[in-house]
Amino acid sequence: MSAVDFWPPSTLEIVFLLLGLVAVGSALLVVTTRQLVHAALWLVLCFGALAGCYLVLTAEFVAWVQVLIYVGAVVVLLLFGIMLTRAPIGRSDDLDSGNRVVAAVVAVATAGVLVTVVVGGFQHAYADLRPGSGSAEELGTSIFRNWVLPFEALSVLLLAALIGAIVLSRTDIGGRR
Repeated sequence: MSAVDFWPPSTLEIVFLLLGLVAVGSALLVVTTRQLVHAALWLVLCFGALAGCYLVLTAEFVAWVQVLIYVGAVVVLLLFGIMLTRAPIGRSDDLDSGNRVVAAVVAVATAGVLVTVVVGGFQHAYADLRPGSGSAEELGTSIFRNWVLPFEALSVLLLAALIGAIVLSRTDIGGRR
């Protein structure tokens, strides 16, 4: 395939690019804002844009899991954690470590390396957008036929983390006050 084959971009490719830009832009705002609640709301936008990207790639099941689990559970849990711990809601200068220049240089260098590796590795690859490749049936068959042992191991690991979090948060267990 030559570069001429990629031009003009299709409507789906343009929508995917725009959603990707929204996801990257809101992800940058998550890590640069000084207000914790605003960071959580930018995270919602980032996860929503990612779900839109999954929809464009015809992975409807993964898109709905993204919305339900990440937007519906993780961000809500984060906001409840902020409210219950009485974290500062407004602008907070103590969230800044003072290493902005070093962090920006490291971030740009890391992004440069990642973009170089991805472009170098996939410069001749092109995936045609066809419906049906991300269906729940295909995903479920793959998970429960090929990946059942890692899936169950991850379930046990998450259960252990949940029990550990409960034990650590309770003050009436083990004589701690």
